[in-house]
Amino acid sequence: MERTTQVVGQSGAFLDALESASRAAALDRPVLVIGERGTGKELVAERLHRLSPRWDQPLVVMNCAALPETLIEAELFGHEAGAFTGATRARAGRFEEADGGTLFLDELGTLSMAAQERLLRAVEYGEVTRIGASRPVQVDVRIVGATNEHLPARVEQGNFRADLLDRLSFEVVTLPPLRARTGDIMVLADFFGRRMAAEIGWEDWPGFGPLATETLEEYSWPGNVRELRNVVERAVYRWGHTDPVDKIEIDPFASPYRPKASVAKVSTDTAGPVERPSEESPESAEEPADFKTRVTQFERKLLTRALSENRYNQRATAEALGLSYDQLRHALKRHDLLGTN
Repeated sequence: MERTTQVVGQSGAFLDALESASRAAALDRPVLVIGERGTGKELVAERLHRLSPRWDQPLVVMNCAALPETLIEAELFGHEAGAFTGATRARAGRFEEADGGTLFLDELGTLSMAAQERLLRAVEYGEVTRIGASRPVQVDVRIVGATNEHLPARVEQGNFRADLLDRLSFEVVTLPPLRARTGDIMVLADFFGRRMAAEIGWEDWPGFGPLATETLEEYSWPGNVRELRNVVERAVYRWGHTDPVDKIEIDPFASPYRPKASVAKVSTDTAGPVERPSEESPESAEEPADFKTRVTQFERKLLTRALSENRYNQRATAEALGLSYDQLRHALKRHDLLGTN
């Protein structure tokens, strides 16, 4: 699948974030890009690089969560031959590979404290020392970090260095989630739909029908732009007609034959397995005694669970519960769940 590098959107919240990134691009300072999964943090990092004076130098990307902790430092800073088991030859780290350019550290919040200490030295003094080496190597690298975590909270918890956060947060660009990007859902859906139509050989792009548009706009998109792209591309691929695409399947695993998750808890004592009531059992001792309150709470729990299982698609939730769309909306309003996402 071709990688999407174009940044698409026209909502005020999204354009404000892009403007912040564009302003910061010209300055040779670290930048943090914050946002939920799927909001396009890597695309913004690429924008920061392409608009900077380093645009013709390397842009090196490293996902800090993709490697075990034991290999992170070797990957970042390199190692000499024989530095550890399996290091048969010397290898430059990502800092040396990015010399003169930009190093994008995705999932920055997952770095160990030891790696954070070495990263701080690299940022402050512009030098890195390969594992097993005795002398540092000078590097000229701009750091762009990204995370979906609240780093100040991790500092308070003792999981992230305050001095490193101070050094990296010269500018902080926070990307809005798709649910906050008013008007962008159909702009993005049309963009991804056109690309997919061209990929599978359609002569024309018919667009989306009213039912598909309603489904796309009502869904809360917890996976943000990445999830939207997958849903749209799957819908176009499965459509197979010349008229506007009008069937959207949010959950590709949806099926009447899908295995149900077990709610039973199994005891490990010698008496054998025992099925115990789940947390939502009406017999729970923590439930209130009066009938009306218990029924109301059970109905709310049932609605909440159904929404979650159907990924907050209200039409799919209504179908799963055997309700009309209007009946579901009325129930959600009664339980103050219309804003749930």
